[in-house]
Amino acid sequence: MTEKIVCPVDRTMNLINKKWSILIIRDMFFGKKHFKEFKEDKDISNKVLSGCLNELEENGIIEKSVLNTKPVSTQYHLTEYGKSLNKVIYELAMFTLNNDTEKDYSDKTRQDLKDTFKKTLGIND
Repeated sequence: MTEKIVCPVDRTMNLINKKWSILIIRDMFFGKKHFKEFKEDKDISNKVLSGCLNELEENGIIEKSVLNTKPVSTQYHLTEYGKSLNKVIYELAMFTLNNDTEKDYSDKTRQDLKDTFKKTLGIND
């Protein structure tokens, strides 16, 4: 019997392929988040957000904590496995910042964003 080889890029994309997953992961590099915080700058329904969070949790990328507050609330954070996506997210950001053909960013804004991503994601040159 021969071993079926699965492309590692395909495997990674299957972990993060939902429309909002990579943005949710990116947001969590800035710290723990409550459910409602994910919605602040996104046009995403509760149902879709809940589904994304559940899938990321099932894949071991995030963990959910139920807080003993009134009313009860949940908080999400990246696992070590989830944090290992830092270079993927960094390279996605750098692709746009280094190849911005639309000129959406001034040179200062571009550099500020590069510095912010590098610091937040813990990227060392």
